Amino acid sequence: MRVAITRIAAFALIGVLVITLLGGCTGLRPKLEPPALTVVGAEFLRGDLFEQRLKLRMQVDNPNAQEIAVRGISYTIELEGEELGRGISGSSFVVPANGRAEFDMLITANLAASVLRLAERSRASGAMPKEVRYRLRGEVRLDKSFLRQVPFDQAGSLKLR
Repeated sequence: MRVAITRIAAFALIGVLVITLLGGCTGLRPKLEPPALTVVGAEFLRGDLFEQRLKLRMQVDNPNAQEIAVRGISYTIELEGEELGRGISGSSFVVPANGRAEFDMLITANLAASVLRLAERSRASGAMPKEVRYRLRGEVRLDKSFLRQVPFDQAGSLKLR
């Protein structure tokens, strides 16, 4: 009888330890703030009326106290509220803790509709806009973390020359 009670107590203790450890693992998972992505430059590479290739220079600001090893990024970019393009960047890079890094993204887009809307707005206002609004949203895929994806949604504007 005494052996049975000891065995039950041992199983209960093991059960409590397992539950405590599993609960503790959730506390060990890093809580990453989403990185801030900003378009710092845009370059037209080539294109025709139906398809254009652009290279965007992106800046990533890491608000976390640990570095972020990025495996890739999937994204959608909008220009003046209209979807401009989608893509996946397979570039791997590391953003230092509380630091920043830059990388290039290639976008295949159809600018014709966006240019027509910009032209119509300029005609209505009587002047060409000095800047255009953009929105970039998607997910950063992480390489070395408990978390595998961190969503982002950033907006800003690009100055036109």
